[in-house]
Amino acid sequence: MSYYLPKDMPTPVVENDHLDLPYWEGTLKGELRVQRCKQCGTWQWGPEWLCHKCLSFDLEWVAIAPKGRIFSWTRIWHPVHPALKDHGPYIALLVELPQAGNVRMLGNLVGDPKQEIHIGAEVEAVFEQHPDGTPPYALVHWKVK
Repeated sequence: MSYYLPKDMPTPVVENDHLDLPYWEGTLKGELRVQRCKQCGTWQWGPEWLCHKCLSFDLEWVAIAPKGRIFSWTRIWHPVHPALKDHGPYIALLVELPQAGNVRMLGNLVGDPKQEIHIGAEVEAVFEQHPDGTPPYALVHWKVK
């Protein structure tokens, strides 16, 4: 199986407090999940125990359409991990999610690492499944629509 990132990259794990567990469970099902406050409806990313707006502890995870638009990006040439030594360049995105109150999520852009990038371009999530991981996991990357 071919993966976007080298196989020697660290395996992502659920935080010790399991706050982000619903996100990782969603990725395994091909779902993009974001937190939303049940009291005031505010969306937020990354995961927190309380609402950033009203301070309620009544939060839920909601599956949204795995689509967004490029808010910002950078082309990375310097390896930030030894496994990326021969893997550059690659493109990291900040993706704005219109269906989730325009919260922003980081991710990699798949495809030609030297492609032209446009702020505002529409992207969709690509769920890279790692069923043989310990535990199994899925990464969310992005591709231009």
